[in-house]
Amino acid sequence: MNLFTHTDEKDSLQPPQQAVVDLVTFTDERGCLVSVESMNQVPFDIKRLFYIFNTNANQNRGFHAHRRDKQFLICLVGKLRVRLNDGTKISDHWLDSPSKGLLVKDMVWVEMHDFSKDCALVVLASEKYDKTDYIHDYDVFLAEAKERNEN
Repeated sequence: MNLFTHTDEKDSLQPPQQAVVDLVTFTDERGCLVSVESMNQVPFDIKRLFYIFNTNANQNRGFHAHRRDKQFLICLVGKLRVRLNDGTKISDHWLDSPSKGLLVKDMVWVEMHDFSKDCALVVLASEKYDKTDYIHDYDVFLAEAKERNEN
């Protein structure tokens, strides 16, 4: 499954702002296998991978946006709710299957809630860690998102 769509403006391929992606699962008597590739299911080169687990009950995470970093989230075990906000629209997505991923483009405010006790979330990122890429202040995010949308 290729997530890219053509745009007439630039004659290039652009991923959607956010998308839930059903990942192909290969199943046989040995179990299940899911393969995720850069520029295929994930529409960017993967430069970093990190994972979140052992999250305490009622603990929320995220509450930030990235100026450049794009991410692809996969919940390997358990479940969680991801709230996305691009400055104009808010959407909630349950991640509860290792065969489902969530694409998040840059300049999207991300909040993670309702982690199950056994939740293990892997995040594939388009950029190496850079603290200047993070926006932790919601009002700053809204101002930058508005400015970007006006240009």
